[in-house]
Amino acid sequence: MMQAKPVAETAKRKTASKLRELPRLVLEDLSPAIEGGEFPVKRVVGDEVAVEATLFGDGHEQLAAELQWRAIDERKWERTSMEELANDRWAASFSLERLGRYEYVVEGWLDRFGGFRRDFRKKLDAGVAQDVDHAEGRQLVEEAAARSKGKIATALKKRLAALEKAEGEQSACLLLDDDLAALMHEADDRPHAIRSAPQPVDAERIAARFSSWYELFPRSMTDDKGRHGTFADVIDHLPRVRDMGFDTLYFPPIHPIGKTNRKGPNNTLTPEEGDPGSPYAIGSAEGGHDAIHPELGTFEDFDRLVKEAAKQGLEIALDFAIQAAPDHPWLKEHPGWFSWRPDGSMKYAENPPKKYQDIVNVDFYGPDAVPGLWEALRDVILLWVDHGVKTFRVDNPHTKPLPFWEWMIGEVRSQHPDVIFLSEAFTRPTMMYRLAKVGFSQSYTYFTWRNEKQELIDYITELTTEAPKDFYRPHFFVNTPDINPVFLQKGGRPAHRIRAALAATLSGLWGVYSGFELCDATPLGPDKEEYLDSEKYEIRPREWRSSNDIVDDITRFNELRRQYPALQTHLNTQFYLAHNDNIIWYGKPSADGSEMIMVMVSLDPHYPQECDFEVPLWEFGLGDDDSLAVEDLFGGYHFEWHGKYHHIALDPDEPFRVWRLTKPGEAA
Repeated sequence: MMQAKPVAETAKRKTASKLRELPRLVLEDLSPAIEGGEFPVKRVVGDEVAVEATLFGDGHEQLAAELQWRAIDERKWERTSMEELANDRWAASFSLERLGRYEYVVEGWLDRFGGFRRDFRKKLDAGVAQDVDHAEGRQLVEEAAARSKGKIATALKKRLAALEKAEGEQSACLLLDDDLAALMHEADDRPHAIRSAPQPVDAERIAARFSSWYELFPRSMTDDKGRHGTFADVIDHLPRVRDMGFDTLYFPPIHPIGKTNRKGPNNTLTPEEGDPGSPYAIGSAEGGHDAIHPELGTFEDFDRLVKEAAKQGLEIALDFAIQAAPDHPWLKEHPGWFSWRPDGSMKYAENPPKKYQDIVNVDFYGPDAVPGLWEALRDVILLWVDHGVKTFRVDNPHTKPLPFWEWMIGEVRSQHPDVIFLSEAFTRPTMMYRLAKVGFSQSYTYFTWRNEKQELIDYITELTTEAPKDFYRPHFFVNTPDINPVFLQKGGRPAHRIRAALAATLSGLWGVYSGFELCDATPLGPDKEEYLDSEKYEIRPREWRSSNDIVDDITRFNELRRQYPALQTHLNTQFYLAHNDNIIWYGKPSADGSEMIMVMVSLDPHYPQECDFEVPLWEFGLGDDDSLAVEDLFGGYHFEWHGKYHHIALDPDEPFRVWRLTKPGEAA
């Protein structure tokens, strides 16, 4: 067989004389960094950003590296030297002291004076230093003095004068003096310098990483199904929500509800007179996304609710659902924001097999949509921000264009960096992660359907050790108005306690939809992950305490989350051996390593489970036969674990344990 002709290069190559322009050093693999700096790393105010980079070059030359950072509204870069680690890695850190966007860069260069000091010291120790070695050091100081100005030049010239008079041991001491090294660092011309591209970092408020959410329908805050609840009624419920330890109170849409194709109870197409319809069918003659449903109250009533909630330590979060009822004012005012069929009708929304006959969708690339629709949606957010709302749960963002989200969130956060966006995107990981990259502060997750031990471990490990750890904050909602998980339907009260224990201790962000605390999980039908008599379609008054509720559990979990910072993030989660596939065992160490919150949960709501398990003595620097002090954070009693191996039995009535571990004698 005839050999194929080699590929001929046609691009013009650099001549040898141009090769001096190529970087001599290599700077790569910056961390943290998202897509090479295309998207910001996510942190919260007060965090230390630990930066690492790989820096190397040819030969045995000594290198130096510097971390530089600034808030983007500042001109001056703060600087700190980086420490050389193993395998050409360099590290340093900086603090996020203000809310908003920061950026950092890493710069590396050939450290000629540092290399001289290193080699000169070795020669002195070996007794082989020559006069020419002293002269080499003096020459480097002389060159630095010549190119410097001001106080640095004066100080170096003074050192140089002393060096020119010194000999032998005195010369060596002067050349190796730490103060001279500091001056030479300031005067360094950084030969062969290489500088990374700026890497953005967003410093958000703590609620972006740590918050406990409670969702309720304001219209159901009534004791009479025939009377629509109001914002004033919600105010009466604020102490109840506060006392359970929640800090974010989230409402589904509070806008006027369309009448065309209005849904009746349980999503029927045959509503009766007086049926309230779904709040997700946004818009009627009374207004759209910038209006309030008249039966809830006025803007003045809403403002009073926001203020009263703040007094109770609660923040109001609103749903941002980009969809319209067929009688939304936008359809008449801005028909170019929608896509119309040839017969002049419009297709209603679908998510097969679900159908939403009472909803139509905007067309983000319709005839008049850019920029009109985009700006109108941004202005909706800004309107509610002006009314004290700083947190938005966004409905189905994965069905809207990514460029819109990146633009809109950027626009809002440039004016209000304290605004938080929660992505309600139950979709492919690639899209969920991309939404986080383009600006969403946090996201719903697959946790809702992760019930088995290994799949929980695998999922949390992915979120804590792989790329998502720097941009994706998982929000562990146990249920939603749309999702009544089968595990809860079939597991009763034990299942609700199990899922509460997992969500509240695995992630810094967790949430419940009202009724969960009452163990309300009656499904619409077999194999249906929807609630019977769903609040999405009718007003649902409730009795808020019962003998079957888990209010006390939820309250205690939220107390522990506030008390122990280790429970305020998912990133520190570590799993340990428990020899039973129905029992999961994990720890959350404190930042200083002095204590660890340990959680053991039976994943079986029906039958008792038991196992042998390992106590992680090694995490405290202890041997297998040593002891740890243990505080049961639910039972309130103290004891000690002696040795590495122990046994436990859990049953559905008490399916979890939460312990605080410390070295004996160190418990606070």
